[in-house]
Amino acid sequence: MVAATSSKPSWAGMFQTLGAQFVTEPAALQKKLSRVRALIFDWDGVFNAGQKGEGVTSHFTEPDSMGSNMLRFGLWLPQRRMPIVAVITGVDNRSAMHLARREHFHEVYFGIRNKGIAVAHLCSAHGIRPEQVACLFDDINDLEMAQACGVRCLMARAASPMFSRYVVSRGLTDYVTACGPLQHGVREFSEMVLAALGCYDQVVAARMTWNDSYQDYFTQRQAILTNFYTQKADQIRTASNVS
Repeated sequence: MVAATSSKPSWAGMFQTLGAQFVTEPAALQKKLSRVRALIFDWDGVFNAGQKGEGVTSHFTEPDSMGSNMLRFGLWLPQRRMPIVAVITGVDNRSAMHLARREHFHEVYFGIRNKGIAVAHLCSAHGIRPEQVACLFDDINDLEMAQACGVRCLMARAASPMFSRYVVSRGLTDYVTACGPLQHGVREFSEMVLAALGCYDQVVAARMTWNDSYQDYFTQRQAILTNFYTQKADQIRTASNVS
């Protein structure tokens, strides 16, 4: 863990105070984040704690939804170009589909057993390189995805110290959140990236006043129609009849 450099926390120190771990040194992480053009979110264990059961669907929270939107806006600002946003999940999550449609994410990949294949499909479809992708993940089935992406963030889970050690020791994450999914870890990740990019105050002020810049972003966002994909054998296929 990198220590704060002054008594008044820097952008990195604020998150370290919460208990976050910068596996990649903050200045180096800033450079990596400046190249990001796409965001990938796992679903279970990221937007929620992964609750499952008959008649139970995993959920999301509004603080995390707001965080993801503000993060997209912050990435949009420098070039006025919409970052690509996707959910990649191993199962059929109706709440993920609902959020993606409501927030106009570009893609939802569901029923994905090999998430590295989905990352490659996303990059090919949008003409971006893997090093331009940031992902937020939480478990073993996400590691191939993390390995493929340029920026990786591990969602904290106190019950998995051995897994965290494995991921950190093998360089499969740049940042480990302080907050888990029940404590709005997506929001933490979003605020950390905006702080690293130096645009947090600008983003909040623009959204608060609904200024011209935010209106331009919002108009572009609302024009996005979400695509749905699933995995058949070793291929990513368009999913039909998604309700």
